[in-house]
Parts: sequence; structure tokens; C-alpha cells
Amino acid sequence: MSASSKVVAWFEIPSVDFDRAVRFYEVALDVKLNRQEIGGQPIAVFGYEEPATGGAIVHSPSMTPNGDGVLVYLNAQPTVDAALARIEEAGGKTDGPVIKLPQDIGYIAFFIDSEGNRLGLHSRTNG
Repeated sequence: MSASSKVVAWFEIPSVDFDRAVRFYEVALDVKLNRQEIGGQPIAVFGYEEPATGGAIVHSPSMTPNGDGVLVYLNAQPTVDAALARIEEAGGKTDGPVIKLPQDIGYIAFFIDSEGNRLGLHSRTNG
């Protein structure tokens, strides 16, 4: 892999209740997801354009929501605080304080989604 290649090509966030999870992320991130079906399994794709990394909410018997394991950071717009407020409104839970990163990297925070997955948020500015 070259230094200019993306490390993450795609991500999937598992759901127990697909419709609930899609509603949660649409409210929490203030986005509209594109519902599709692949191989008989429902997915809801986050909008993206190359070269950005894409991902989706999925419902599959081979995937179970979990609070432990790989941590995906989602883009929090316009700020982490604004995204956390929408997450709480959508039924998610904040998991700790907003953290300012060194060297003007930005701000991060963590949350638990409607399905029990633990994810991160990142924004360049906050407040």
C-alpha cells in the first residue's frame, strides 16, 4: 500500500433494528442515508464522494453490535458538541467528555448508538 492510499476503504456499522439505526444516524449526523439491498441484506449508505471513505448501516446475521473492538470516528459537523446534542436527541448516549487533541488536530468524543455500538466523533473546531 502506498503512502497516498486510504487505509480504510469502507466501514459497516451493525444493527439489531435496522430502521431504528437508520433513523438514529439520520438525526444524529443530520444526513440522509441511501437505503439499498445487497445480497438480500438491507444496508443504508452514508453519502460520500471519492476519494472520501464510504460506509453503511447494515443488518446481517453475521454481525452483532458491540461496544468493544474497532473504533470508527465519524465526521462531526459543524462541531463535536453539535453532533453530541443530536445524538442525545436521537436516543444515543455520550460516552465521556469532549477531548481537545494536540497540534490543532481538532476535537474528539465518543458515543453509544441506538444499537449499542461505541463510535467516535471528530471535528476540526468545537464550540
